[in-house]
Amino acid sequence: MPNVYVEPRPKGRPEGTAITDYVLEFAGDRPVDGKVYQTQAAAIDAAKALGHEPLVSRVRHTDKGKPDQWRKA
Repeated sequence: MPNVYVEPRPKGRPEGTAITDYVLEFAGDRPVDGKVYQTQAAAIDAAKALGHEPLVSRVRHTDKGKPDQWRKA
């Protein structure tokens, strides 16, 4: 299975701005299921239920092409 990224939104938010929700995406910003999750834990659980191994960000501004910015959930 391809990597699934748990993306915090809004993307590219300024420093100090709150995360409003999370979405599941494949590389290339393609949505996995089109759903919005209120917590990171809920998004991780959904990804695992779909049979994926989710990755969560280590940094505020992410690039799916840089593996050092992501860790396994």
